[in-house]
Amino acid sequence: MSPTILLFGATSLPGYNLARIFPKIMQPFVPPKSKSPWPTLNLEDSARLKALFSASTPQLLIYCHAVCDVGKCEATPDWAREINVGHIRRLLDTLPDTTRLVYISSDHVFGGNGSYNEESLPCPISFYGQTRVEAEQLILQRANSLVLRAPLAIGPSHNGRTGHLDWLAYRHRRGLPITIIDDEFRSAVWVDDLAVRIMNLAQSEETTLRHITATRAVCRLELANFLAQRLNIAPALKIASRHQQPAPHLGRVELATIYKGDLGQALPSVLDI
Repeated sequence: MSPTILLFGATSLPGYNLARIFPKIMQPFVPPKSKSPWPTLNLEDSARLKALFSASTPQLLIYCHAVCDVGKCEATPDWAREINVGHIRRLLDTLPDTTRLVYISSDHVFGGNGSYNEESLPCPISFYGQTRVEAEQLILQRANSLVLRAPLAIGPSHNGRTGHLDWLAYRHRRGLPITIIDDEFRSAVWVDDLAVRIMNLAQSEETTLRHITATRAVCRLELANFLAQRLNIAPALKIASRHQQPAPHLGRVELATIYKGDLGQALPSVLDI
């Protein structure tokens, strides 16, 4: 049976693990020049998008593609907006009305200390977070679409170097500096749990905006120590404050939800397993 779900952004942590966990129903696409067995897709090419959707109108498209490097977004804002917002504009211009769109967003739409649910006003402190808000606003104007704000995901990456888990192991293995921000707290969940929740919400009838939550927010230093123990390594961590960094770092940002039921239940925190 041919895959019924298109996945854009399969090199992201959520995207890679969605493709890994649901290979029989998922057709992943990756950005140009990616080292991957999956086909590439240039989201700047509107003609390519139109051809893709004309060949077979998808029932569902899960969109995980974005530039998530906060520092790079601050340094090159025009480039960041072109990818994080411009690609969404082109997608919305070409995507068939019958296709359900699920956009995976981020807790970076918030920034000040607090617990935020779907009714909380976005308050990004970085240009990256601002582009996420702009993309969300475009998608929320479209019928049969869902924006999912995801917490920090912990698990394997497509290249073995990105994502907090692989980043920690890779830099320790190479003897590279490992700076941990000890005054940043995030909702953090295992990526397998996140991927299953994304899929369940994507295949539901929910629209507009939903948060995927964790049982609690965790300190990045506590998280790093826990993951190092799990990896059976003893990395030399450099502890720093978010205010000492050139790029904005979140403070204590915890995702909450106004929704009940199975799809609104908090996922286990990484530290609670």
